Amino acid sequence: MTGAIENLFTSSGPFAIVVSIIINIVISIAGVIPSVFITGANITFFGFHTGLIISFIGECIGAAFSFWLYRKGIKTLNPSLLNKNKWLQKLQQTQGWDSFVIILVLRVLPFIPSGLINLAAAISKTSILTFIVASSLGKLPALLIEAYAIKQVLESSNDVKAILAIIALFILVIYLFQKRRKQN
Repeated sequence: MTGAIENLFTSSGPFAIVVSIIINIVISIAGVIPSVFITGANITFFGFHTGLIISFIGECIGAAFSFWLYRKGIKTLNPSLLNKNKWLQKLQQTQGWDSFVIILVLRVLPFIPSGLINLAAAISKTSILTFIVASSLGKLPALLIEAYAIKQVLESSNDVKAILAIIALFILVIYLFQKRRKQN
């Protein structure tokens, strides 16, 4: 997937940064696609530091745009998903400093999907300015960790990459098996 994005960057020429930011916006609006692929492509194509900055800008713009769209009534996620996490429930009922802190904490935590955070904030009383500032500050450490991990994987040997691919495939199979089991 990263290779396809890099090819898109190459064919975009001087507009590669704009293409990257647009991809980040689409990922943010969709709410369920991991940003790791675009971050990896950015780091590989633009270099670590420039790729990290482009990823950060794209994720911040994407989060702000999706917040605005969700607030305007385009809700692509099922709001009942928000009831499964006490932090997301609390966010829906807060505003001001309290919502700032909750958004900041949720952004730093790697296991809560960005789309759910965007949706919860959009249906709360949180102002767009509070959301943008808290979201951006919270994304920074999470993105640094993600980018560093990607960099380490990209620089690792083929054996390490193969082992990681096998582990990822194993996790995917377990996830799909459990999902299918719950449906039956």
